[in-house]
Formats: sequence, C-alpha cells, structure tokens
Amino acid sequence: MARKPKTEPRRRERLSSVSTAMRLLKAFSEDEVDIGISALAKRLGIAKSTAHRLAVTLVAEGMLEQDRDNGKYRLGIGLFRLGALVRRRMEVSNEARPYLYSLRETINESVHLAILDGAEVMYVYNLESTHAIRSRSDLGVRKPAHSTAEGQAILAFQSSERIDHVIASGLRAHTPKTVTEPDRFLKVLAAVRQRGCAIEDEESEIGMVCVAAPIRDDTGVVVAALGLAGPVTRLSKKVVAGIVPHVIASADQVSARLGFRARAAG
Repeated sequence: MARKPKTEPRRRERLSSVSTAMRLLKAFSEDEVDIGISALAKRLGIAKSTAHRLAVTLVAEGMLEQDRDNGKYRLGIGLFRLGALVRRRMEVSNEARPYLYSLRETINESVHLAILDGAEVMYVYNLESTHAIRSRSDLGVRKPAHSTAEGQAILAFQSSERIDHVIASGLRAHTPKTVTEPDRFLKVLAAVRQRGCAIEDEESEIGMVCVAAPIRDDTGVVVAALGLAGPVTRLSKKVVAGIVPHVIASADQVSARLGFRARAAG
C-alpha cells in the first residue's frame, strides 16, 4: 500500500491554524471589543497555549493589539487598513464603472482602475480591449508602483514621506526602460503633476504603453488612478497625445462622482 506523503498532515495542520486564526478574529464584536486568552480559548474550543500562540502571531502582524494593563486583546489597526482598502475599492469601482466602459468604447484599448497599497498598485477593475493583442491586468494583481503609469499617477500627488518610502523600497528594473534612479524618478513625478497624467512607455512590460490619470475623493486626496493601455504598435507618441485628454477627462468625471469639486481658475 502506498504511503501518503508526510507533508500532507503538515498542510492540514497549517490550514487548520489559518481557519482557527480567522475564527479568533471573528470572536470580537461591538459588544465585546476586548477578550482575554482564557475566554478566547474556551470560545474556540482550543488549548490556552494554542490561543496564546495565535494571538501573539496576530499581534506581530498588526491584526490584534494587547492591552498592557489587563492583558486582553482587541482588533488591531492592520485590519482597519485592510478594511479601508476594501471600502475604497468598492466605492471607486462602483462610481468609475460607467466611465471606464465609455472610455473603452471610445478608444478600444484596455482600461484599468488601480489603488495604491504600500509601494505597489493593486488593480481593482479591468475592461479589456476587443483587439487580439491587448493589455491585461487581472483583478487583484499587484505591480510595483514606480514602474506603472497608474502608480506614478497616484504617487505624484502623495506626500514626500510616502514617495520616499517607495524609493526606499527599491526602484527595481522590470524592463530596460524602467526608471531606477531616485533623482530621475522624482523628475518623472514632477512631469506627471505638470501634465496631469502619467505616460508609461514600456517601463512595466516590453511592448506595452499606458496613460493614467489621478482620481480624487471629495477632500481632493488622490485615491486611485484610471489607466488606458495597449501595445506600442498601436499607441504611438502621436496617438498617445490624442488619448491623453480623454483619459484625464474620464478620471475627472470619476473624481466628480466621488464628490471632488475642482477649484475654478482665478
């Protein structure tokens, strides 16, 4: 009789631990925001040592916090950050959808919606071109912010501290055209601010060009970027110049839907 691989019990154990950790987080509620280890262990039907080990791990990841006075645990700021990302994604995606469809119908190139998460952008909506050769960015896919038009369009309007964080994370080259020098990257962001959009010329993927413009919320903060991408064989510099106003206008329409009101020129 063939023996089962020894790794299978370990895999089941890891999955069980993940499941228990999720149950532990779900034990908290508005009525009970602080819970001690003994109560958690009893509620989950696990040993106190197991509950403690899971709690310590979740504290290290920012998912839980421990009160130094009474030793009890509460949900951590890490969960708030994840929740804020989900809420932002849902709000921006819902408001942007009709304008993404309109832009795709007008230009017939793939359009994307992305938000910033640390030093990366995460694509939260995607409509592909009907062309056989087209750009793709599946939902949930993350890419380095520095090498993407969407990332540059968002970063250009962030604080210097946040930009420094991205630079410190490393401006790794993804193609020969990726900007990897900090000083040159800062000049790229300055050009984005002046132009009102980012133009990525094969910096993330060879053969692909992307134009992206920032999307602002009701307070004026840039929270996302709308991008349009396609192959360099179709998106020449002359074509891109004609596309830029459409991308900026679409992003501005989404911003307006989110409550942003641009100041009149004085």
